[in-house]
Amino acid sequence: MPNYRRTFVSGGCWFFTVNLFDRKSHLLVENIDALREAVRATRLRYPFEIDAMVVLPDHIHAVWTLPDNDSDFSIRWRLIKVHFSKSIPKGEWRTPTRRARGERGIWQRRYWEHLIRDAKDHVHHVNYCWFNPIKHGLVENVEDWPFSSFHRDMRGNPKAGDFADFEKALAKHSQSGRSSRYGERA
Repeated sequence: MPNYRRTFVSGGCWFFTVNLFDRKSHLLVENIDALREAVRATRLRYPFEIDAMVVLPDHIHAVWTLPDNDSDFSIRWRLIKVHFSKSIPKGEWRTPTRRARGERGIWQRRYWEHLIRDAKDHVHHVNYCWFNPIKHGLVENVEDWPFSSFHRDMRGNPKAGDFADFEKALAKHSQSGRSSRYGERA
């Protein structure tokens, strides 16, 4: 079994990219309620804060902060993937290896994780989550993508569509306490 080099920091803040196996699929947005339920159920068993999250048709970007005494983000992603997969009817194409192992063909096995180092890094990755639908040509404005924590984080901001107000809200978010815990703990 490969030994992947990962950094584990109790109470750390992390950026993730998690992809579907079929990168042309729209499974995540077509089954957004199942994904939301998978995240909700996982958070009940293994709590974590969602600092930012965006769900695109074939992948997810997320910034999470784990509890102070916990560094196991892997179990959380495993549970989300399993819960979501069980809620989707079978029928996807599977490789011979996946068939032999009895695996579904929904998710890529691995994912990208990055330990958030400081406030600037946090703002960058929250910003990346929010602007990703524009990057992929799905919408022209951040607020037009419905599957983003942008809407949660902009509640109460009277002009979320105004970039200056967006930047103020982003700065406020980065100072809110959700982004005050990064990397190594003192």
